Amino acid sequence: MSAATVTPAISEHVPFPQFIQEFKAQLNHLFHVRSDIDQLSIKRGMPPFILREIMSSNPLATYIPAEYGGRGGHIHEGLALNAAASYESLPLSLGFGINWALFLQPTGKYGLEEAKAKVFTDFLKNRKMGGLMITEPDHGSDALHMKSSYTEENGKYHLQGTKHWAGLTGWADYWLLTARHKNAAGDLKRDIDFFICDVNAPEQNIIVEEFYENLGVYLLPYGRNRLDVKIPALQKLQPHSTGIKMMLDLLHRSRMQFTGMAMGFLQRMLDEAVNHCQERHVGGRSLFTYDQVQQRISRLQSAYTICSAMCFNSSQKAGVENNLAPHGLEANSVKTYVTDLMQSSAQSLLQLVGAKGYRLDHIAGRAIVDSRPFQIFEGSNDILYIQIAEAIQKQMQRQKQRNFYQYLQQQELTDQAADRLKQLFDFNLEPQLAQRKLTELGSVFSRVVAMNLVLKLAASGFKKELIDSALINIQQEITALMGDFSSTNMTDYIDGYEETGSWFDCYSRTS
Repeated sequence: MSAATVTPAISEHVPFPQFIQEFKAQLNHLFHVRSDIDQLSIKRGMPPFILREIMSSNPLATYIPAEYGGRGGHIHEGLALNAAASYESLPLSLGFGINWALFLQPTGKYGLEEAKAKVFTDFLKNRKMGGLMITEPDHGSDALHMKSSYTEENGKYHLQGTKHWAGLTGWADYWLLTARHKNAAGDLKRDIDFFICDVNAPEQNIIVEEFYENLGVYLLPYGRNRLDVKIPALQKLQPHSTGIKMMLDLLHRSRMQFTGMAMGFLQRMLDEAVNHCQERHVGGRSLFTYDQVQQRISRLQSAYTICSAMCFNSSQKAGVENNLAPHGLEANSVKTYVTDLMQSSAQSLLQLVGAKGYRLDHIAGRAIVDSRPFQIFEGSNDILYIQIAEAIQKQMQRQKQRNFYQYLQQQELTDQAADRLKQLFDFNLEPQLAQRKLTELGSVFSRVVAMNLVLKLAASGFKKELIDSALINIQQEITALMGDFSSTNMTDYIDGYEETGSWFDCYSRTS
């Protein structure tokens, strides 16, 4: 295909399998023929013609219910779309994921009919985009103590506050804004409410005070936003119980859908590694023939298989018809491990490629910085691992269970994997664990959940050799993590370390 050939817009009415193949071809043409993704990705923002061509095929219609003119909002199709995007560009897939999980799904589930009908029509006909603002400069992971507030004035909600690190800052036409109600005394209620903000409507403009120089994902803008907007009453989301539970439902669904963004990315890491190692010769032989290289590639392939199992599982469970608020244990296990896999896979590719990969205009170097924030946003993995472990402890206390292996046997998330790991887990779990041990326990549990999902995927007819290899690699990782968990290490920061902690002074005294 020549550079002069312009890929025609893909019809939004073609069957999804045809659409996704044509969309992949369109992305390949845009990023490798009409432009150079390696050069494009080291510059901030996205050239208008790239975004225009991508949106010409109306990919976001995949996330919109059929009754509003969309493709249906099916989870498996949404995951496939995100995977197609992340194979070429992880930031592009992140942009899709933000529109999907953090705006369109909650709007469709909790929005009033008049409001969501307008939003969906605007997305389909005018190619609009949307995002979510939760995080504040002084309240990152501590969202429940956000200071953004609202009062009711003349049938509208007046929101005031500051939000930052919202993906699509300055780009999105619609935002879900979060705030707490301020009463007449000036006190903030504990619960959180969500509002649809149309930045093109009167009194709803959001001021971008600063664009951040983010380390990676250059294609997407981030920044600090000042809220002083008045939102019509019909644009307030309606929780089924409380706003906090609505937020948990939203975030848990989003975390379950991280797997789509991870899927294409992990496949790209694997394909790049295999192609490089087969073509590269070291010491007179193909790099692909070395044992250590085979081990790294095997782990990359296992990451692909594990993520496939997670996508299969999310397709069954993450639909908006389901309330995911109570399913934090599963959602957090999926999000933490799949994002750890993204970063470790990027690190492996860079190690295999060597020096030339340590450049932003090379896929390996770019993958390192683009995948790293996935371990931080929507819940830092360290915090989520602790939450996983604390949830396990609470469940074991309620069940009056102390033996970790027996607990795993009884849980739907881990029942099939437990017997494979009995030797590692047949011990009584201490009721009081240090925070660092909770982090290690949560990390172990997430891998056991992943093993369980891989075993379930095996029953679907997925390639057996890939299943077996993934199970071996997960078990090896769990064994290593259990070694850390079993060892005693309660070291802390030592005050005044510089007083007698100079190697130079020690050398001077002994020479």
